Amino acid sequence: MTAQLTSGTAACPGCIAGPAEPARPVPEDVQIALSLPGIHCSACIATVERELNAHPGVEDARVNLTLKRAMVKASPDLRAADLIPVLERAGYEAHELDPGALSATQSDKAGRDLLMRLAVAGFASMNVMLLSVSVWSGATDATRDMFHWISAAIALPAIAFSAQPFFANAWSALRVRRLNMDVPIVLAILLALVTSLWETALSGEHAYFDAALTLTFFLLAGRYLDYRTRAAARSAAEELTALEVPRAIKLVDGAEEEVAVATLTVGDLILVRPGGRMPVDGEIVDGQSELDRSLLTGETLPVFAEAGLTVSAGEVNLTGPLTIRATAVGEDTSLHRMADLVAIAESGRSRYTSLADKAAKLYAPGVHILSALSFLGWYIYSGDIRTALNIAAAVLIITCPCALGLAVPAVTTAASGRLFRKGMLIKHATALERLAEVDTVVFDKTGTLTSGAPELTNLGDHSRADLEVALALAEASSHPLSVALARSAREAGIRPAKLQDIVEVPGYGTEGNYRGQRVRLGRAAWTGGDEGNQTAAWLVVGAQAPVSFLFSDALRPGAAEAVQAFRDAGKEIILISGDSRGAVQALAGKLGIETWIAQALPQDKATHVQDLRDQGRHVLMVGDGLNDTAALAAAHVSISPASALDAARVASDIVLLGNDLAPIADACDTAVKATKRIRENFRIATVYNIIAVPLAVIGLATPLIAALAMSTSSITVSLNALRLR
Repeated sequence: MTAQLTSGTAACPGCIAGPAEPARPVPEDVQIALSLPGIHCSACIATVERELNAHPGVEDARVNLTLKRAMVKASPDLRAADLIPVLERAGYEAHELDPGALSATQSDKAGRDLLMRLAVAGFASMNVMLLSVSVWSGATDATRDMFHWISAAIALPAIAFSAQPFFANAWSALRVRRLNMDVPIVLAILLALVTSLWETALSGEHAYFDAALTLTFFLLAGRYLDYRTRAAARSAAEELTALEVPRAIKLVDGAEEEVAVATLTVGDLILVRPGGRMPVDGEIVDGQSELDRSLLTGETLPVFAEAGLTVSAGEVNLTGPLTIRATAVGEDTSLHRMADLVAIAESGRSRYTSLADKAAKLYAPGVHILSALSFLGWYIYSGDIRTALNIAAAVLIITCPCALGLAVPAVTTAASGRLFRKGMLIKHATALERLAEVDTVVFDKTGTLTSGAPELTNLGDHSRADLEVALALAEASSHPLSVALARSAREAGIRPAKLQDIVEVPGYGTEGNYRGQRVRLGRAAWTGGDEGNQTAAWLVVGAQAPVSFLFSDALRPGAAEAVQAFRDAGKEIILISGDSRGAVQALAGKLGIETWIAQALPQDKATHVQDLRDQGRHVLMVGDGLNDTAALAAAHVSISPASALDAARVASDIVLLGNDLAPIADACDTAVKATKRIRENFRIATVYNIIAVPLAVIGLATPLIAALAMSTSSITVSLNALRLR
């Protein structure tokens, strides 16, 4: 190639990017993937992992809440069919899953299904309320009974269809003798329907079909809002796996043979042509080229490659053909180990207990006890089971966790809309709550704080003749430094000199003939230049002394403002990068960052983030490369630019849609306000219950009044959330 990265010509030890010990032990074990569509909270994670780990033959079981799956390391003779009954006995639906066959189609289908149920409940609720107007207006006897029966004909099938998610989850819990938030919801709906049918059959004045439908509609609205906040989340580990090369060119007695990568073994010779990705970890035995190691180091400038250099799976060969000898294949490659690190980190982050989970932990048993006591008390007092049932239904409806269920999704949706307008996309349901707790911010360098594209800094130091020759050589190469040099020269009005016989020498640069002289543009060692601490390309014309073209990486817009805003907020800031010590130190000094780490491998970044978390820190990680993926997943909360690699975007909780970093600091402020609104919503729901529950218990609230009160509290919670907009 045409340029010299003087600060990074040493071989990057990417081949040891994986941990010294496998992240998931026992290579002889098999890995079983189970889909768990019914899990929804940290208690579910604990129960599933406890049941699986207690089963003979299971070495390790980890649950990922976002993906609703369990990854199980088990002995070779254990099958998924042996584990599924274990989870079903614990009350969870389970299916064997092929991780490679996952697609967004299933997630989209679940969303459409939930939206359809919401639409049916809303449509039926409006119709039944219209019918109820006649009863409220004074309809009596046969007319009133007719409207009640019509309402029943609408409500029963509508609820049977719309409330299926609540029925299924409640039944899963009850059949294994435990409670969840859906149990009181189902009891409230069923009691409202039973009471209404009883009243209608006995020609009573009141029926509460509209209450049951309204209750179902509001709860489905909360469930759908929660689903939408999770819909964008996918597994970064899957994205990493997608980078693995399926086939490779194996050299057998000098002959080329295309084989599946899975059949390769340690010691095999593999040919990697220009533009190809390394299929395994190995050592170069023949050839010269340059490697794109941005997957492992995050640095966009290529590294010179020759015999003896170690390479890692996932790196890209840029210019010349290379022959490598495999030193690690399959699950032992650094790329596969990185995927393991990410999967483990994602599972750990899924254990975060949201404010809603904490508030709901004691809610379900309290509601059941209160409703049961109300029924017993009124039955003993009045001797009328009809009155006792009405009051028990009113208590269940009025204490129904609708406001509680909307408290978090309503705020999350409002805050997400506000941040989206500022160029940030919230992907994870609990990201805002976690962002509000941040006290330490870890930044990657290249592609995050900087643009990741080199810029020529000393164009004015060169004569026009040198610039014309350099431009002609630079335009013959696609190397990042050549592209930057050519762009700057063209913008300055320079036109290329007429050169003959221009050729590119893989790994070194380009050369040609100019007026009978040999001219070269490229590495210092090739052109006779001096190695230095700054990124440079060297030009030599004939017997003249070589001259250098110096490059720097420009700051991303808003980087300085974001760092200063975090510093003003009292947060500790750390810069960690795979770049050279001099480059990282220079950027840290420019931005006023006191703590920095250079030449960090992916494992180093993830380990440092985990160490900070072990110290009790709440870490925000901002990064963009594959080398940042494990650290992004391990952090308390993470942000990636939209320009980041797919795996990094997927591993992060928040995506920065624009090029400006300034909104990141504002996102933290919005998160603090959102958490405040969530707590306010819980207080609103609590005050509502303190006032409304005694009225229901003493018989002053019918099920219909209870449903209206419940709806009022839900609307109040939603309006409070909209204050964030």
